[in-house]
Amino acid sequence: MSATDVSQIRNIGIISHIDAGKTTVTERILFYSGETHKMGEVHDGQAVMDWMPQEQERGITITASATSCRWGDYRLNLIDTPGHIDFTIEVERSVRVLDGAVAIFSAVEGVQPQSELVWRQADRYRVPRVCLINKMDRLGADHAHVLDHMAERLGARAVLLQLPMGTETGFSGVIDLIGEEALSFSDQDLGRTVLRGPVPPEYAEAVLGARMRLTEAAADFDDEVMADFLEGRNVGAQALQRALRKGTLGCQIFPVLLGSALRNKGVQPVLDAVCLYLPSPLDLPAMVGRHPGTGQGESFSCDPAQPLRALAFKVMAEEGRRLTYLRVYSGRVKAGATLLNASRDSNERIRHLFRMHAHKREEVAEAVAGDIVAVTGCQFTLTGDTLCDPGHPLLLEGVSVPEPVVSLAVEAKGVQDRAHLLETLEYFQWEDPTFRAHEDQETGQTILTGMGELHLEIIIDRLRREYGVQVKTGRPRVVYREALRREVTRREVFQTLGDKRPEPAELSLRLVPLPRGGGIRTLLPDPAPPVTAELLAAARESLLDACRGGCLTGYSLTDLEVRVLEVPVEPGAPAPSEQALRGAAQRGVVLAAREGAPFLLEPIMRLELETPSEYLGKVLGGLQQKRGRVEGLDRRGELELVKATVPLAEMFGYMTELRSATKGRGSYTMAFQGFEEAPAEVQERYGLR
Repeated sequence: MSATDVSQIRNIGIISHIDAGKTTVTERILFYSGETHKMGEVHDGQAVMDWMPQEQERGITITASATSCRWGDYRLNLIDTPGHIDFTIEVERSVRVLDGAVAIFSAVEGVQPQSELVWRQADRYRVPRVCLINKMDRLGADHAHVLDHMAERLGARAVLLQLPMGTETGFSGVIDLIGEEALSFSDQDLGRTVLRGPVPPEYAEAVLGARMRLTEAAADFDDEVMADFLEGRNVGAQALQRALRKGTLGCQIFPVLLGSALRNKGVQPVLDAVCLYLPSPLDLPAMVGRHPGTGQGESFSCDPAQPLRALAFKVMAEEGRRLTYLRVYSGRVKAGATLLNASRDSNERIRHLFRMHAHKREEVAEAVAGDIVAVTGCQFTLTGDTLCDPGHPLLLEGVSVPEPVVSLAVEAKGVQDRAHLLETLEYFQWEDPTFRAHEDQETGQTILTGMGELHLEIIIDRLRREYGVQVKTGRPRVVYREALRREVTRREVFQTLGDKRPEPAELSLRLVPLPRGGGIRTLLPDPAPPVTAELLAAARESLLDACRGGCLTGYSLTDLEVRVLEVPVEPGAPAPSEQALRGAAQRGVVLAAREGAPFLLEPIMRLELETPSEYLGKVLGGLQQKRGRVEGLDRRGELELVKATVPLAEMFGYMTELRSATKGRGSYTMAFQGFEEAPAEVQERYGLR
């Protein structure tokens, strides 16, 4: 593939809050591009991208699905991501490898909690975005309100490229402000034909003002446009597009379009905007990787002639075999190639390459820089691993994985189920870094840990349907964290029995509490003979293992800096053995933490709740009983919007309670916010007071 061809690739994702219309938009994109010949609808369970039975039954997206289509001269590699908070890892790993994104907002609800979360994820990886305000045909649709929301909640500078023709149920099309023409979409062929015409006279004044605001935004990124704007000259379409593209690629502005995907209106202009304003792989800044041995950085560009560097961003288990999704950043890969997994220092042999269309595969002979493909044959590769040319090893930045917050105890029903349970759960752990499974040594139960009730419910359902494993489940439980109140210094000596004589190891360490959200930080001294860098790396691994195991309750330690002050060795004595040093590190952390006044932190959720006004008092009273803190009230028509923070421990089964209190008219969405100190009764239950 030539550089010209790579310049016409767009690797994009569809991101938004649940039920904003991501999958519906994707279905229209596939239909209008000619990739499919029939539109699938989410509410009928017929959407191409929602191929899992659980997705079809619930009408939601659970796993990020990749597909590919052509729009004119451009090839779009498209990933449809979930909107539910429980499946946020699917968004995280997709955003990590995407060059651009289409963010969808509901014209009625505006910026919702999960919209805000996925927007921040895209901010973290500096992913340029174009936006679609969807559902313009709904009662209460107000695109101006959504633009205000974007500025207020996201800090985003939104640039409106269109005005609506008609409002709410009368929405009939859009006016393109750059081309100054009216666009409507034929009902005869499901919106496939775009009818272009002059701007209706009644919209002329509004178009003039809106185009002036658009030109003012574009002028910040192009001197010629600025000169024309200041002198009052009309700026041409190409000059505006050039300036808007520059601002969009820098994540300084976000073009906004309007439409109603369900009514087949406004999707083709979104595709045009993707090709015009979002980056090709060649537009991205140079990537930086680290050499596995030295940690030294090296930059490289998207060039098929360079050595291969690819990131594994998703792994799927199909009947025990792995299908690994790769984003190729440089070089090229062919079937039969042997690659180095630089993250795990192991070799992988690629058997087949596929371009994916949801769960269907199209085999290809080769993938080059800029491509997103799936491969078979990888035995050890997991999410976030780097695959590269064995002669030029380089490590890329991995994927940030959020910590799971809900656990569930399960037991196999029969002997055959027991034999297959742990093996099957391992497949799920390949696929999903936010899912954990371990056996409780005291009860013999298997403990599943995930991002929420729905996440674990889907796992249980898949165990039964896909693998025929039947289990009994307990009640979901909150996953707490341990933290320390005070700083502790400790000297630890540990002795192992060697082949001929005891092998002692000694280290001195200090545990320092960090502010909330600080995670775990380890600091090691510089290696000094006979203590090598490899020995210190082994000690670091044990320090982290000890933190994951906690000191008293079995919950992981967090918000803690573990600093190894020294690894003393007598003059002339040999270096301590790795096994002894690991033992000293692990035991040292646990015993030191017990001296640091440990206490429990509980997960706190950010809640957005809608309720009719007449039930507001009852709803607020219920939140108060759940230790909720109301942070804001907003009125939206006949509904009250409540913003609050509530401990996760109080939220199990809340949907049933809310429906009862509001006669079925209330709804809420929830996102993880952070950890706070658990109440005294919880601390006492775990023996920490």
